[in-house]
Amino acid sequence: MTETLIDTEAMPPLPTAAVPAPATLEARSVSAWFGSHQVLSRVSLTMPAGRVTALIGPSGCGKSTFLRTLNRMHELIPAAQLAGEVLFDGEDIYAPERRLTDARRRIGMVFQKPNPFPAMSIYDNVVAGLRLTGTRAARRTKDELVEESLTRAGLWKEVRDRLRQPGGALSGGQQQRLCIARALAVRPRVLLMDEPCSALDPTSTRRVEETIHELADQVTVVIVTHNMQQAARVSQQCAFFLAEQGTPGGIVEHGPTEDIFGTPKDQRTADYVAGRFG
Repeated sequence: MTETLIDTEAMPPLPTAAVPAPATLEARSVSAWFGSHQVLSRVSLTMPAGRVTALIGPSGCGKSTFLRTLNRMHELIPAAQLAGEVLFDGEDIYAPERRLTDARRRIGMVFQKPNPFPAMSIYDNVVAGLRLTGTRAARRTKDELVEESLTRAGLWKEVRDRLRQPGGALSGGQQQRLCIARALAVRPRVLLMDEPCSALDPTSTRRVEETIHELADQVTVVIVTHNMQQAARVSQQCAFFLAEQGTPGGIVEHGPTEDIFGTPKDQRTADYVAGRFG
């Protein structure tokens, strides 16, 4: 989108400097389809404010689809359908009066593969989220926001002297933290993360996990991961998804992470976290 296409009078101003409080997300009987193929069946889960919830389970069980229903990304896919409710602090984000941009602004997303805009500078990558969500800000405010977002993402000290260099020149782990900073720049109250470390080396993975720990009391985090050790390290709550014998995916068991890994109630959960399948 170019500058001339933006209606600055219609843009909302940047939120006040204070980082907003984390929000609770609650999925109620969420089902999802791609055309006639049902991939999720009546999934209900509360993701508490200021906590990290990990979604675990084998490939094809609907974890990433569920994650994308939480900020209305699922509906971008042709022929995608959804039933149920997703409540953001008690309000359904799919209600007719709710705007799509509101959901994206309050519920950020970090993808599996780092996706900074490679030709943009580090600085411009961070503030790109403002344009995408239609938010206006003065230059000084942007400067402060870039420092704040990069600091929250654990990247400021590494890049503060090269903010005008291309974001694509950073290492893979730095690029992923830049994407986290970009998501944080619009001050979401929830951050969704879809396998954010799967393409990273162990050192970069550790740094991203440290960033998640540092963010945990500032923003609600929901993370999809195939790495059981990672789920155990970063989350306070886990939900185990499974799709059996061609049936749609659903939650077998959810609860405190220490219980899911230490004393699971369902044998299928015990077998999965022990590595006996998946």
